[in-house]
Amino acid sequence: MASRRPPRPAELPDVRDGLTRTERIVLTTLNELTKARGGRSVPSMELYGRVVELVDLSQAEFQAILSRLAGR
Repeated sequence: MASRRPPRPAELPDVRDGLTRTERIVLTTLNELTKARGGRSVPSMELYGRVVELVDLSQAEFQAILSRLAGR
């Protein structure tokens, strides 16, 4: 029987809005980059590069978060 590890704090959703710490970092970084680019869209790899400076995240985890936030 496989033992389950407890969730890391970054994986726990906030009670206020249901976002995890990592999702909040992705959204905040996206907002900052969008403002810096004058409202133009941000390439996902540029966003990923900035996010991994703040949190340890694989490309697959990043894509899963983007998909979840985009509602896909």
